Amino acid sequence: MDPPTMWRATTVQACGLWPFAAGSGAPMTGVPLGQHLFTGATVCGDPLSWFTRARYISNPSLFMLGMPGLGKSTLVNRMLIGLSATGVVPLVLGDLKPDYADTVRALGGQVISIGRGLGGINVLDPGAMGAAAARIGGEAGRMLIAETHGRVLNMVAALITIVRGRPMDDHEQSVLSACLHHLREHTPQGRTLLLPDLLRVLNEGPDRVRAVTLDRGDDTRYRDAVDPLHRSLLGILDGPLGGTFASETSTRINPDAPAVCIDISRIGEADTQLTAAAMLAAWSDGLGTVAASHALADAGLAPRRWFFTVLDELWRPLRAASGIVDRIDALTRLNRSLGLGDAKITHTLKDAEALGTDADRAKARGFVERAGMVVCAGLPRAEMEDLGKIVGLSRREIELVSSWSSPPGWASTGANEEPPGRGRFLIKVGGRPGIPIKVAITDTERGLHDTNTRWTSNGYAEERAAERAAAEAAAVAAGPGPGPALEDLGPAVDLSRPAVDLSAPSSRWTA
Repeated sequence: MDPPTMWRATTVQACGLWPFAAGSGAPMTGVPLGQHLFTGATVCGDPLSWFTRARYISNPSLFMLGMPGLGKSTLVNRMLIGLSATGVVPLVLGDLKPDYADTVRALGGQVISIGRGLGGINVLDPGAMGAAAARIGGEAGRMLIAETHGRVLNMVAALITIVRGRPMDDHEQSVLSACLHHLREHTPQGRTLLLPDLLRVLNEGPDRVRAVTLDRGDDTRYRDAVDPLHRSLLGILDGPLGGTFASETSTRINPDAPAVCIDISRIGEADTQLTAAAMLAAWSDGLGTVAASHALADAGLAPRRWFFTVLDELWRPLRAASGIVDRIDALTRLNRSLGLGDAKITHTLKDAEALGTDADRAKARGFVERAGMVVCAGLPRAEMEDLGKIVGLSRREIELVSSWSSPPGWASTGANEEPPGRGRFLIKVGGRPGIPIKVAITDTERGLHDTNTRWTSNGYAEERAAERAAAEAAAVAAGPGPGPALEDLGPAVDLSRPAVDLSAPSSRWTA
């Protein structure tokens, strides 16, 4: 509904009305997020609705900052659920905790696990783009095949960059492109290409590949040109990346799924190379699915679909490899043309300052500058001052968000007191005044999204305690004697002796 026209008057002119009436200015387009912190009005919003329907923002992207434990991923989970109800397809291309797998399952979506011993991605597989090209056919299908070749080439080059720690040389990319063309021309229809096939082509040295190495018929010159590339490919197959990318894709993305989550949480925190490679492969496969969907829609073979990607814990992929920064940077510039909204979540702006090069740091700072919506949870005052130079925060807004970063009080009763900033957010759009909101989650959301599962009991200790209590009760009921229920109760206790020697000088510090 369109909001009614607001009028302002003095209490003399409007003495019969409530004298403190004022318009809240709360937007009502998009996913219901919560209540305005001061007026109590309902606040709705999400990047796609504010871009397509309300026209509040010119870029369907969201950047969220805040200290841990204040509900950042919970708010994005609500947007994900609400957008799914409108037909938007959520894509979580690299769930690192995981925070979104249970929500995607509840929505009837697809969860794909990637990691050593769990599943892998074949980076040479054209995936949904190849299937769409075959279905479309004609000139549009050939264009899609050409785009698929470029996507596969970039993905293999990114894996080699991760293994080497530096970019590929230009002539090596030419050799790699020639190998991929040769494989596609000489591979039977229906057979999937694998990375070991690239090694075989480099060993064989067909004419098309030798032509780009300028070997001039000299086998020694050819080996000198391709051996570094050969070693890097061996490093992908047998090195730190293991066999995650050596075989066929364990589970392909279902283009018709209502939601997709690629879960890489089983990869260890310290395994940065595999994390970076899995993230790049997941994004390449996911964005290929988006491109295939739009190609089919352009050809009139499928309905038009919009997508919403989530990149939580942004600091981890940013530090994993420089190629991630370039990929996310390209996404934030092209998501309007891709029919793709995105949400990026991190803790502070200082996460960008920890990157290795000045170029990467500048690209990461640009994520905030180009975001259509900037959402702040509790942040220290110094962090808010820095953010205010980019977003344009008033002194009152800085003080408000800074107050949310305070820790909870010392609860004298031992109750679980929440921090004052949990569930409170400030939404900033351009130069508009910020919208402070309070989010109250439902029981369903609380059950789907618990980021502290490792800090809760799994019931094992409680079950053992109940068994011991039952055994003790049975022993008491059986009377004196060597009751069989006491055999597993642990060492016997001599009740005739005091448990503590009160005469010892240090008895108050001993058990």
